[in-house]
Amino acid sequence: MTAIAKFCRNLTNAKWFELAIIAVIITNSVLIGIETYKTNATIHLIQQIILGIFTFEIIARFIARDSIKSFFKSGWNIFDLSLVLISYIPESLFESSSTIMVIRVLRVFRVLRLLRTSGEIKLIIAVLTKSFSALFYNGIFFFIFVYLFAIVGVSIFKLPDYNSLTPEKQAAYNMLMEETPPTPPCSPDPYGTLGESMFTLFRALTGEDWTDLRYNLVKANEYGFINVSSTIITSFHVIWFVLAAFLLLNLVVGAIVNNYQVIMEESRRKQQKREKELEQQT
Repeated sequence: MTAIAKFCRNLTNAKWFELAIIAVIITNSVLIGIETYKTNATIHLIQQIILGIFTFEIIARFIARDSIKSFFKSGWNIFDLSLVLISYIPESLFESSSTIMVIRVLRVFRVLRLLRTSGEIKLIIAVLTKSFSALFYNGIFFFIFVYLFAIVGVSIFKLPDYNSLTPEKQAAYNMLMEETPPTPPCSPDPYGTLGESMFTLFRALTGEDWTDLRYNLVKANEYGFINVSSTIITSFHVIWFVLAAFLLLNLVVGAIVNNYQVIMEESRRKQQKREKELEQQT
């Protein structure tokens, strides 16, 4: 190992250097927030200095690496390197305002460097990363039920097209809208299309006015615009809410909790292994 590599390794492993970088990251995050209100030459200068510090840090970590493969094997190194490189892209190269906006948004993602400032946060990221596979299959399972219930919702709860109604029915429809206005007023028929029906079910999952959906449909049944009993309307929405809120969401939580335990066990084993290696060396 060369003297420069040894110096960089000692520097990047030093506690004071880590704390200094954390302070720079926090300062950068605060300034990014301030820039949403105003900016000036001083803020721009400080941001350029911070970019220089980030560049020095990533170069130092690259020099201190065990190997090029080990450096790029770390997702954090790739993440930091990508943010630094994006920050050097000049906006003057692009004429499209949408492209410039994308570049600015990507630079804002430097705030995410705060995620690496704590071991606990890194543990949470590791848990989420490990949970992606389980979450993907849980998502497919969830989508199947949303799709199924959405089709049922469109089939039995869809209100008729206003323009296709007779004048008498149109008058009754207007009375229905006055008595049970949609929430918000600009919203369409909650079960008018498959896409809107799926969004309605997602809204019900969050607990947002899902009981209003039931009451509005019961009133629509009284006016004769849907031919479904109040028992079926109530059963449909209660079954969906219980299934989605208590079963499907708990599957996601269970997958994350399980992987959290796995990661904790792996972390504990690695810590014990390092302690044994240190004991053997002494």
